[in-house]
Amino acid sequence: MSLTYVQREEAARLLREAEHRAVPIDPLSALLPGLDLADAYAVQRDNVSRRPADGATVIGHKVGLTSPAMRGLLGVDEPDFGHLLDDMVHRDGAPVFAAHHCRPRIEPEICFHLAERLSGPGVTVEDVLRATDAVAPALEIVDSRIRDWRITLVDTVADNASSAGLVCGAWIPVRGAPDLAAVTADLIVDGEPAGSGSGREVLGHPAAAVAWLANTLAAFGSALEPGHVVLSGAMTQAPFVRAGQKVEARFDGLGPVSVTFV
Repeated sequence: MSLTYVQREEAARLLREAEHRAVPIDPLSALLPGLDLADAYAVQRDNVSRRPADGATVIGHKVGLTSPAMRGLLGVDEPDFGHLLDDMVHRDGAPVFAAHHCRPRIEPEICFHLAERLSGPGVTVEDVLRATDAVAPALEIVDSRIRDWRITLVDTVADNASSAGLVCGAWIPVRGAPDLAAVTADLIVDGEPAGSGSGREVLGHPAAAVAWLANTLAAFGSALEPGHVVLSGAMTQAPFVRAGQKVEARFDGLGPVSVTFV
C-alpha cells in the first residue's frame, strides 16, 4: 500500500458521500496519486464493512472487466471484483429510481447461486459448476461515483467495482441449464436492440469468472460461501440508461429479465 491510513479513510468517505448524495467526485487517482490496487481494495472493504450498520448484508460478489475490450480500455490484464449487498437487489420488472444513481449503465450477465463453498487457490470451471445449484439471467446496474466515468483500475476497484444494483430473472437448476459459454443475450432498450453477446465474452466461460474470483479472494483470506450469488460479467456493451427507459435482456436458454428506470 502507498497511502496512509488517513488517506484511505478519506477516499472511502468521499465515495460514501458521492453514493449517498448521487453526486460524483473527481477521480481518486487524481486526488490521491499514490493510490495503488492494494489501497483501492482496502477502500472498498472499508466501505463494505460499514454497510451492516445501515442494515445491509453481503450476499455475494460481482466480477468486472471480464471482456478483453474493457480490460484494454483500462490497460489491465485481469478482471476486478466488488461486493453485492441485499439492499442492491431489485425484483425482475420492478422500477428503479434513476436519480438514486450518478450516471448508471446496464449490463446483461449470468448470475450464479452457490450451494457449496468455493475456496481458492486452484478452483476450476468444473469446481464452480459442481458448487452451483442454479443460474439466472440478470442485469447489473453499474454506476461510477467518479465524475463522467473518468476511471482507472484503482478508481473503479475502490468504488466497489462500479456496482450499484442487481436484477435477477427466474432461477434455473444448473444441471438443466444449457452450455453457459454458448448462451447468447440480446439487450433491448425501449424496444430497440442495444447489444448482443454470448457467455464466451466472459473469460471464455462465465464459470471461469467465478473461478477467478474464488482464487483471487484466497489472497484476501476469503472465500465464496454457500447461498452467495455471483454476477459473472457483462456479455455485451454497457449502455447508459436514464429515467423513462425500459431495459430487457433476453437470454437464449435462460429466459428474459427486465427493469424500468423512473
